[in-house]
Amino acid sequence: MSKLSGIGMTSQRTRTRFVERLRGQGIKDEVVLEAMGSIPRHIFVDEALASRAYDDCSLPIGFNQTISNPHTVARMTELLRGGKMLGKVLEIGTGCGYQTAVLSRVAQEVYSVERIAPLLTKARGHLREIRAANVRVKHADGSMGLADLGPFDGIIMTAAATHVPEALLSQLAEGGRMVFPIGTGEQRLCLVEHTAQEYRQTTLEAVKFVPLLPGLA
Repeated sequence: MSKLSGIGMTSQRTRTRFVERLRGQGIKDEVVLEAMGSIPRHIFVDEALASRAYDDCSLPIGFNQTISNPHTVARMTELLRGGKMLGKVLEIGTGCGYQTAVLSRVAQEVYSVERIAPLLTKARGHLREIRAANVRVKHADGSMGLADLGPFDGIIMTAAATHVPEALLSQLAEGGRMVFPIGTGEQRLCLVEHTAQEYRQTTLEAVKFVPLLPGLA
């Protein structure tokens, strides 16, 4: 039996319950809900934790990193979309590849950067397993983005910054959105919208992420 068809984990009942819980938590974007329901989250965590994969909690994935709780993944994806189809998206912090996989269902092209090489190797395997053909991952310092591939319609960062990263702002297309956690003690979600006149910044609900670190590992 393949990991994709873990007992009970990919049943329609499990997925329906998973999506209904997200809807009950305030996620309204049906495109995002469909994407969340289509990704087998249990393959992105260690086998010992697979039974908890659909619980609303973050889980360790090694190297002092975590897979975010499903509601946070859905919320950030919903904010990134803003009700519109996404063309080219940049993700900072591939991690285990779960958020990347969700993005692959709501964007035409996804570029993802991870600084921890062994994590990236595992993520590549997970993304191959779900046949995410529109994703490209790279071992690089995420704080610098991927200037040669920009501009991007959406930028999402899954590690907490202390300030709005200027390098990433310059890679955000006009009409694009950037979503990321900001703060050191208390962290909050931050939404930056690039309009014709300005970068409009909105601070939203409290979240908890690992800090954004420079360099490679």
